[in-house]
Formats: sequence, structure tokens, C-alpha cells
Amino acid sequence: MFKKTVFVMLALLVALSACAPSPTPTDVMVDTPTTATEDMMDQPTVAPGMPGDQMMDTPDWFDVTLTNVRTGKDFSINEFKGKVVLVEDLAMWCSNCKKQQIQVKTLLEEMGMNEDLVFIGLDIDPNEKAADLKAYTDNNGFDWVYAIAPVEVAREIGNLYGDQFLNPPSTPIFLIDRKGQVHPLPFGIKSAEDLKNFIEPFLSAEM
Repeated sequence: MFKKTVFVMLALLVALSACAPSPTPTDVMVDTPTTATEDMMDQPTVAPGMPGDQMMDTPDWFDVTLTNVRTGKDFSINEFKGKVVLVEDLAMWCSNCKKQQIQVKTLLEEMGMNEDLVFIGLDIDPNEKAADLKAYTDNNGFDWVYAIAPVEVAREIGNLYGDQFLNPPSTPIFLIDRKGQVHPLPFGIKSAEDLKNFIEPFLSAEM
């Protein structure tokens, strides 16, 4: 009787073992990602040697070739990189423009020569000619850089800084700092003293 009972129990154990599912490769190989792996996946990929603080791109018109009507020499705004550049949008028929240029002339006389400071009169009237602009500067004693703005330059200035920069009577002026960033000045005629106060901090700044 005892042997029969043991035999039945052994048979039952064998049957139960046969019914149990065998482990699969998937059951054995599955891994849960660790916290360190998840953190690494969240980190942005950074190319080696790339600085974190990139300089802002300069506008396309900075690279357009302009002609100084007083000398006949070509130049571009990008050639003045590292300097402080004051640009006045103007037209010869504009009386406010002439008043503003008289203030610029007074400022230049007060400040004297400074190789780090450039003044540019940019004629944005497409109907005005280089020869007439040269005569205009000669007759008025305006002896800094003057150029006729090509249509694409005037268009980009309007798109970037607003249509009022294409309205000469509002005496639009902007300053380009040593890094090539544009700083518009308030509209209206600016006195020599106002211009000096605006310019000096940029002249003192380094690249």
C-alpha cells in the first residue's frame, strides 16, 4: 500500500512538471533600462568644438558693394567690422536731412578724427544720381562717406527696420556696433550732443 501511494505521488509530480511552461529566450534576455541610460538618452548631442555662444549673422545688405561718391571707391559695410558705423538714410531734396547732416558735421568737428568711427550718408531715393550727390556734399561741406543705395539695399533696410527708415524727412539713423549689431536711433533731428551721447558708449566697448 505504501509503495502504491509513493508511486501515485511521483506520477503526479511528473505530470505537473510537464505542464509548466518552459522559459523562453525573451523571458531571460529582457532588461529594464537603468536611470543612467535614460538620462543619457535625454542629453542633446553637441558637436565637438562648437562654441555655445555664436555671433549673430549680419544682414545680407552689409555685403553689398556700394560706391563712395566722394572718392569713387567701392566699399561694403562688412569692411568696417570692428568699427562703430553711423548710417543716415537721406535724400537731397529733404530739408530735415540737411539739418541732420549739419548736426553730424558739428559732431565731427567736436570729436575730431577717430579711426574707429565711420559716418555714412546713404541716399535712398532711387531717382537721385551719384554725380549730383557728390556736388551736394561738396557744396555743403559734408566730407564723410556718401553712397547711393541700390534698390535691393533700400528694400532690405525697410523690411528689417521698418518702412519709416525709407522716409527721409523722419531723419532715420541707425548705429552699427563693433559686432555688427544694428541699433536704431529715435526718429527726428538729433543734436550733435545727442549723437555724441549715443555713440560714446559703443566707442568705449570692445569686440
